Amino acid sequence: MPASSPPPLLKRIPPGLWTALVWVAAAVQPVVEYVLMPPQRTYSHSYPRDGLDPLGARALLALAFLLVLAGSALLRRQTAVAYGLVIVGTVVSSVAWRQDEVPPLQFLGADVALCYVAATRTRRTAITAAAGALGVLAGYLALRWITGGESGTASEPFVALTVVIAWLIGNSVHQARAHTVELHARAAAQAVTAERLRIAREMHDTVAHSIGIIALQAGAAARVAETQPARAREAMITVEHVGRETLAGLRRMLGALRQADQEQEPATRDREPAGHDQGRTQAHRRPAVGLADLEGLAATTTAAGVRVEVWWQGTRRPLPADIDLAAFRIVQEAVTNVVRHAAADHCKVTVEYREDELVVEVVDRGKGGGPNTKNTDTGFGLLGMRERIALLDGRFTAGPRSGGGFRVAARLPVPAAPGTESGATAGAR
Repeated sequence: MPASSPPPLLKRIPPGLWTALVWVAAAVQPVVEYVLMPPQRTYSHSYPRDGLDPLGARALLALAFLLVLAGSALLRRQTAVAYGLVIVGTVVSSVAWRQDEVPPLQFLGADVALCYVAATRTRRTAITAAAGALGVLAGYLALRWITGGESGTASEPFVALTVVIAWLIGNSVHQARAHTVELHARAAAQAVTAERLRIAREMHDTVAHSIGIIALQAGAAARVAETQPARAREAMITVEHVGRETLAGLRRMLGALRQADQEQEPATRDREPAGHDQGRTQAHRRPAVGLADLEGLAATTTAAGVRVEVWWQGTRRPLPADIDLAAFRIVQEAVTNVVRHAAADHCKVTVEYREDELVVEVVDRGKGGGPNTKNTDTGFGLLGMRERIALLDGRFTAGPRSGGGFRVAARLPVPAAPGTESGATAGAR
């Protein structure tokens, strides 16, 4: 599996570090510019040069740094508490400078923390955090109105706008993540459903045909057990053979379903007996069924009392595994329906290899054209065949024939494979 590329640098920096960097930079800048640097012509009323001369002011500023840094460190683990520490640290910083308005640049650190809260926590928590920030801004504004210190344009409305923008950005990130999680869950559910349908089709196609053959042979054996014991013995041998084949097919299917779990449990496999592991390996390596098994299917069904004629047309050639399996399953299910429902003693299977498609047709002259066939499309067999063909972008038709009987036909597109036709010509019949 190829190694994934590392995330961008901006995403690798923790949100707490972003908060600390923004807040500390905004808090240190006035100290350096108006206090530590030599006196200049410019002078700030918000950050006077003697503003930090009192020991209490220095202690409050140090406390503000401590609160914000602690909040930044706890932002991922205790988000609500950390956000509150950043807000309190910002307020304490303004008190240290004896300011009566919020410092806009320092409040950007709180905005970064709010964005993280909105992106990672519930909407209720995010709204509460935004309301807390807006409440602090409203408190500054109300305090100046009460004390009569309001002059000029207030900065709180502009800072409140940054709060709203930070919340909107975080909320958008939260919704995008939730949508991504929903899409992944939906894709996983669809994959599970598709796999269940595939297993259901395989189980139906594997078991239904064999059970039909077993039922016919067992019934025939019961009828001739006393008068023709040799034929009854042959019928029961066929029942045994078909039953063993069905059981082996079910074991292979269950082994394939459990293969992923077995790969994750090497210690369990090491404790299994060598013979058991060897048998499972051989089952896994056994190739999937395909049109090469069609003659065997015809022979088994013919032995059960329904003669199956197989006609090959065109030049036989190797097919993709999914098309080969689907074609065989279509024939198997159609023949099974003839055995179980058509009351016919004969059916014809035609497999035609065309240049760009494979055509499979199964016809019989049973009672498929009678009045009882109007609901034939409600069975799981026809539904499974339609699903198989649809997954391969093919065409499927099934219905009564005008002259009596039933017809199942499927057209499967076959991708071009240069160089494969000549090697398979000898297998055509």
